Amino acid sequence: MVKYGKDNPSVVVLDADVSASTKTSIFGAACPDRFFNVGIAEANMAAMAAGFASVGKIPFVNTFAVFLSSLGLLAARTFGSYSKLGIKFAGAYGGLSDSFDGPSHHSVEDLTIMRSLPNFKVFVASDAANAEWMVKHAIEKPRDPMYIRLSRDVFPDLYREGELFEEGKGMVLREGKDVAIIACGIMVSKALEASDMLSKEGIEAAVVDMFCIKPIDSALIAGLARHTGALVTAEEHSIIGGLGGAVAEALCREGAHAAVGFVGLNDTHAECGPYGPLMEKYGLSAAAIAEKAREALLRKIFIPPVNADR
Repeated sequence: MVKYGKDNPSVVVLDADVSASTKTSIFGAACPDRFFNVGIAEANMAAMAAGFASVGKIPFVNTFAVFLSSLGLLAARTFGSYSKLGIKFAGAYGGLSDSFDGPSHHSVEDLTIMRSLPNFKVFVASDAANAEWMVKHAIEKPRDPMYIRLSRDVFPDLYREGELFEEGKGMVLREGKDVAIIACGIMVSKALEASDMLSKEGIEAAVVDMFCIKPIDSALIAGLARHTGALVTAEEHSIIGGLGGAVAEALCREGAHAAVGFVGLNDTHAECGPYGPLMEKYGLSAAAIAEKAREALLRKIFIPPVNADR
């Protein structure tokens, strides 16, 4: 935010009393006249951001993802979605990353909620370079309502600094002919680990970072389905309505066929505990992705080629 917003007088940042956690306090120190700590009042914060957007500012609202997609939802729907004001919702501590605060602070429904809002664009950061691009892109698209999902934990680096990304386009990190793993967030690095596991068994698994959930890269998804015949989605989120749902919808829209497996929380909340063991317990691991890929391979659908003469 400091790098791209310090010298842009249109950028304002709002936080709901968790700026030490979201790190927006760094922007507040650099630009105190454009930083607003509204207290524990997430709904008011989002509505205030609408006021800023209505007069040409580029407001970023920041708090934990679970509170943005719940307490901030009415303002997101009314002012971002319906009124098309370019509010940037930055949801920190996505997934299970606020591990010790438990299910009241875990955010495992936010992608489903936010991608259902008309006119919203939805992103999930997969590493530091990817997150930096999202902030820069949000500023460059001042009129677009956006939801950017972030995390508390340190992510492995996937990209070099200054990597070029494109809205609505997935990044193919590894090619493979047998199965394709489509992941977002920290699950991208775990998908690469799963691909390494599978390669030792002679299985070539492609890996895609689908950092843009909406608009989603339907053409890439359909192409992977036709090329491999088996897809697995992996997300730190419920398997209902998130990345997996978006991929399934894309397959239907494109008329593509594949055996599909979903890795995520299986219609459940998670308990309190250390982040790593929580991820393992709820099946958010490289081993779980690899196992789901094996299952998808066994269910591959054979579609005979269409006879051009018929």
